[in-house]
Amino acid sequence: STRKSAKTFSSSSQDMPPKKEEVEERLGAWALGKFSTRLKVGIVGLPNVGKSTLYNCMTNCAIPAENFPFCTIEPNETRVNVPDERFDWLVDKYKPKSIVNPWLEIVDIAGLVKGAAQGAGLGNHFLSNIRSVDGIVHVMRAFEDTDIVHVEDKVDPVRDIEIITSELREKDKEFVNSRLTALMKDKAKANSNAAAKKEWEAEVACIEKVLAYLEEGKEVRRGVGEGAQDYWSTKEVTYLNEYSLLTAKPVIYLVNLSEADFRRKKNKFLKPIHDWVMSHGGGTIIPYSGAFEQEYMHMGDAEKEEFCKEGPVLSVLPKIIKTAFTAIHLIYFFTAGPDEVKGWVIRKGYKAPQAAGVIHTDFERGFICAEVMAFQDLKEMGSESEVKAKGRYRQEGKTYTVVDGDVIFFKFNVTAKGK
Repeated sequence: STRKSAKTFSSSSQDMPPKKEEVEERLGAWALGKFSTRLKVGIVGLPNVGKSTLYNCMTNCAIPAENFPFCTIEPNETRVNVPDERFDWLVDKYKPKSIVNPWLEIVDIAGLVKGAAQGAGLGNHFLSNIRSVDGIVHVMRAFEDTDIVHVEDKVDPVRDIEIITSELREKDKEFVNSRLTALMKDKAKANSNAAAKKEWEAEVACIEKVLAYLEEGKEVRRGVGEGAQDYWSTKEVTYLNEYSLLTAKPVIYLVNLSEADFRRKKNKFLKPIHDWVMSHGGGTIIPYSGAFEQEYMHMGDAEKEEFCKEGPVLSVLPKIIKTAFTAIHLIYFFTAGPDEVKGWVIRKGYKAPQAAGVIHTDFERGFICAEVMAFQDLKEMGSESEVKAKGRYRQEGKTYTVVDGDVIFFKFNVTAKGK
């Protein structure tokens, strides 16, 4: 039955044209970045825009958030639960002995300043911290407060976003130039055989293409999934993923408003920010208020009810966490039963054996098949037996790509040898 389900999964390939006419499959934005389950997002912005306040609200960690540039010198990392109604439904249904939420790792990175690529402020230190994360939560300040100094003297979020993106581009240019220099030193060795020469030429061409793209003021991530066709080929994406370029990382934009502006959902900077983001490849923009979130976090239910009498206003932290999780191309599948309900975090694009390996390496090594239910089917039909009775319980083989929200039971044989 495993063979049969794998065949069904790939049956669409029978309708494909002959190989010589095949067009390279278009990659989605998810193809850029590390293929790992240990992915994390970094909170990035200029000093005093509200990064540490946001981080504190997300984690309730008591780290310094004083009004002082560079107060966060070492990056702080934490894991936060990813809110999900599907997970809550499974917990309510199975009432398990153990509950393990899906989670997201968040890093609070100290404020970046103009000239960071040349080492201004604590520039190179911060830029290396950004290199170590897989996605960027870009915080912009859109509130006036005479008590909180702005490092550029005036509140202008569009200027702030320009400063940071140009610093990241400069650092990428520096990196690819140094890579090009290293390749040129290896030219003689690369010419020693045809295969090495071909590989060397392909990488040099890729680097020159990346440099030209950055010189045009574009971020590398814009070359995949945008417009009528991708700018980067599959081969070039392989190189880009090795380089871990700063502008290849996915970004979400958070606009930190005053509590008054957040309540009335208006701010003079929102349209200019929207226009800038749309003209730079698009992206998710989430207005929020750090001041409101900080106050809301410490309230009891009665206080929250009283607070909302002035007008219904809710925390957007769950939305920020969910959006950041999705932005770095993470998904999760569930294992569910009376013993445990658990959300297993995996990279989008994982095949069933890779997903099994997240539970235990033996599961991947001895993979036989995955028994899969779509969460929606389980919810609508009410039980596993009902899903089976309606023919919606599937056995999938090694070629199956796991879908977000799948409820999976893996079958494996621990004595099987990995191939």
